[in-house]
Amino acid sequence: MTRLEALLSAGLFLGVGLALGCAGTERPSTAGLPPTPWASRALPEAQGEIKTSPDGRKMQVRYRGWTTEDFGQFRTYAYDDPRPAPAVSRLSMPQVKGDPREGRKLFLSRAKGPCTGCHLIPGDDVWPAGNVGPDLSTFGDRNLPDDYVFTQVYDSRNFFPHTTMPPWGTTGALKPEEIVHIVAYLQTLKGPLSPEKDPNRNPDTRAKPVGFGDNLDPTNNPGIVLAEGAMSLWNKRGPAGKACGDCHAGGPAKAMKGVATRYPNYVKAFQRVMSIEDFLTVHAPGTTGLPMLAESDENLSTTMLIKMQSNGMPVQVDLVSPEARAAFERGRASFWKRVGQRDHACADCHTKGAGRGADKFLGGRLLADVDAGLTKHFPLWRTSVGAVWDMRKRMQWCMTPLGMNMLPADAVEYAELELFLTSFDNGKPMSVPGIRH
Repeated sequence: MTRLEALLSAGLFLGVGLALGCAGTERPSTAGLPPTPWASRALPEAQGEIKTSPDGRKMQVRYRGWTTEDFGQFRTYAYDDPRPAPAVSRLSMPQVKGDPREGRKLFLSRAKGPCTGCHLIPGDDVWPAGNVGPDLSTFGDRNLPDDYVFTQVYDSRNFFPHTTMPPWGTTGALKPEEIVHIVAYLQTLKGPLSPEKDPNRNPDTRAKPVGFGDNLDPTNNPGIVLAEGAMSLWNKRGPAGKACGDCHAGGPAKAMKGVATRYPNYVKAFQRVMSIEDFLTVHAPGTTGLPMLAESDENLSTTMLIKMQSNGMPVQVDLVSPEARAAFERGRASFWKRVGQRDHACADCHTKGAGRGADKFLGGRLLADVDAGLTKHFPLWRTSVGAVWDMRKRMQWCMTPLGMNMLPADAVEYAELELFLTSFDNGKPMSVPGIRH
């Protein structure tokens, strides 16, 4: 029995009577939510502010190098966003001639998808491809009618109500004429196939990543060095004349031992669930006078320093108190809620089952299984960007390419989603900072 199944059978989900595919359709309890909206204490680029450009175009402020496109027409995780999922729609196939060459370009286009994130097709240039969806290398041999294939791409929910395939046409991610070209290309894919030259091109034969060795080796993980460097912040006196060490005697090793195992946690003083990162945004300036904004280097380094003192200790977040149970349920609803232009849920990628992605490749990335735990090594060092990311930035990133406006990094919606995710790590040893590509 998986951890997810165990939680269901134990009745920890307040909405246990709901079918998993329909979770989030009932409005979760508001018990334990702050009485007033949370004012973000994150860096400006982490707050998700919407601005209007001089030419009148709306755009969202995000991290440097990220898109500024405004996806405001699509629903988000925000608790005050009551919009339903986009309704299933259908369109007659346009009477234009499809161009297979143009269709292949669209299939591979990173600006559009790419479709190869989930589907393998022939070609040495198709790498990395994923296997969340079926291999389409001989799709044309199925001899399916063009109009059926068009509708399948336009909005697959017409045939498969619980599909994880985005409704490309319904949300406008692909224009009808573009889908005609894709249909024309798919119909050309016929066998027999040439032998694979590289087993890594095919996600079904590709070797799975083996990790980065000892993530707590400072010669291997720069995050360790940054965390240890936070000792200067621990001992730094702010405008209030105090430092962290003045109130927490014995240094981090003594004062913070075991503390992080209980976070995210409902903090009565602020009437909301908070991670260590969230708590530092209010506790640090309130005691020392020094700012420690969410997603700042100071916040992330101090969070790692605090969490390292619990390494090897089992995670033990509260799932029993009324506030925690209500927050857990809201986080669960977010996990299963489909959002953004791609109409995707976290569960689509991080649970196992027909058409779901856990332990499969999305492009070249192996998708983790929530049942194995996703949080116990955050914050972590990301080798691909040369920086520390916490769970919140990971959440903001995941949704951005899926066409959803991100919430502030310290939003209560993210905190309660993180509580739900952390519940799968209960009993597992912490190991912070992790290291991932």
